[in-house]
Amino acid sequence: MRILVTVKQVGVLDDEFEIDGGIDERYVTRELNEWDEYAVETAVQIQEASDEDADVEVVTVTIGPEATEETIRQALAKGADRAIRVWDDRLAEAGLLDPATKARVLGAVAAEADPDLVLTGVQSADDGFGATGVALAERLDFAWAAVVNELALDREAGIAAVHRELEGGIEELTEVELPAVLTIQTGINEPRYASLRGIRNAQSKELTVHTLDDIGLGADAVESPLRQTGLSKPEGGGETTMVEDTGELATLLEEQGVGQ
Repeated sequence: MRILVTVKQVGVLDDEFEIDGGIDERYVTRELNEWDEYAVETAVQIQEASDEDADVEVVTVTIGPEATEETIRQALAKGADRAIRVWDDRLAEAGLLDPATKARVLGAVAAEADPDLVLTGVQSADDGFGATGVALAERLDFAWAAVVNELALDREAGIAAVHRELEGGIEELTEVELPAVLTIQTGINEPRYASLRGIRNAQSKELTVHTLDDIGLGADAVESPLRQTGLSKPEGGGETTMVEDTGELATLLEEQGVGQ
């Protein structure tokens, strides 16, 4: 069984930062996307729970430049077996990629890797599109389930029983036939810290770099319809009123029409 996990390096801003055309790197910390950490942990737990002769391989894939390799190796240190990174000048020039464009690139890798299960994070902490996993499922013509917070895998039956969050506080228990794409929600497990042994082993694990040509894609594959035209801080909120007792609060709410 092969499990493909999409991972991404994201930039986390300091509490205080300045925008001058862009955001200077001194205000940014690069790390593994939080949702992807849970996806990696889910894959590694499936591997650990399998019989020794089950031969479960966990492969990560990311779209990013060489600078992302330190982050990629965090996933390897936590138990992934090998990693794939896709990058070339055309991707660098493309700028912001929309979910459909990412799905084309990731889908080309998945077609080559031939996974039984694909795990993605629900969303990324920077773009926050929350749609790449589902777009990837459509691209691969795989079954899918989004916002999964519980998972029970029956490999013999080829079924993933998933518990997922829906809008309005509704929760759903359903079964998905493999091969499938599942987008993993935070809280499904407790991601492990990379051990010193894991960190050392990660340095010798396979990390393959592909260009678009290597995965059979041309320049038109990264012609994203999105363009980032600028950055700005949001406007501040309205005035704040400090309330010292419940009587004053009740009066204030009445004046605002609450309860009428």
